[in-house]
Amino acid sequence: MKKTRALADVAAAFLEDPHGRHWGYSLSKASGVRSGVLYPMLTRFLNDGLVTDGWEDPNTITEKRPPRRYYELTDKGRAELTAAVRAVEQRGPRLGWAHG
Repeated sequence: MKKTRALADVAAAFLEDPHGRHWGYSLSKASGVRSGVLYPMLTRFLNDGLVTDGWEDPNTITEKRPPRRYYELTDKGRAELTAAVRAVEQRGPRLGWAHG
């Protein structure tokens, strides 16, 4: 996996809640990575076994909208994405990039 700033930003967004469910839109907002980069990355994460996905239960939706797809980190994903963040951090901090 190529360790890019975009990957590290998405990884950091996942790792803010490493055991939680993450929506694509909220990952995009938290990471600052646009959807055209994010969704292909999420597909690679799925193919590599770093995340699993699912759909929210339509019976729990109170407003009129379709169910959203969510992503959850696997144990492998937590380990690899933590390593990716560290690798990018070692290259130097980015202005405005929070370190956890």
